[in-house]
Amino acid sequence: MSDVKTPPVGEKAPDFNLPGTGGKTYKLDQYTGKQNVVLYFYPKDDTPGCTKEACAFRDLSKRFSNEGAVVLGVSGDDVASKEAFAEKYGLSFPLLADEDFDVSTRYGAYKERERDGKKFMGIERTTFLIDKDGVLRKIYPNVNVEGHSEEVLNDIKSL
Repeated sequence: MSDVKTPPVGEKAPDFNLPGTGGKTYKLDQYTGKQNVVLYFYPKDDTPGCTKEACAFRDLSKRFSNEGAVVLGVSGDDVASKEAFAEKYGLSFPLLADEDFDVSTRYGAYKERERDGKKFMGIERTTFLIDKDGVLRKIYPNVNVEGHSEEVLNDIKSL
């Protein structure tokens, strides 16, 4: 599993079909021709770094919308966990459940990680900026949460 490939910038982003908050299923192609997509992968619902990242996107959600973009958060937690996370922090954008890590793997975000000297498979915090045509425009690997949502918002303005 160590030869995980990230899709190349400038090519069509891999489509997905995932269950998410609000009892809906989300597909990349439902936004094609309509909105830019900020697809961010995070390790786990309701953990300190993931909460900080989600709340930063929440706080800028109106500005993302004004720039013609939708924010979608993806992790391996189930929909019930996502619903509780969204409700607890008033998250106004969809959270998607990738329980089998298929989509995370296709985007190259599910990979071998290491913490406290132990290796394990998990989602590395990664964000993908996808334009209205479904083309991958920018990848933010191994994201540092501090200032990340503002950086993505600024980059959307140039699409």
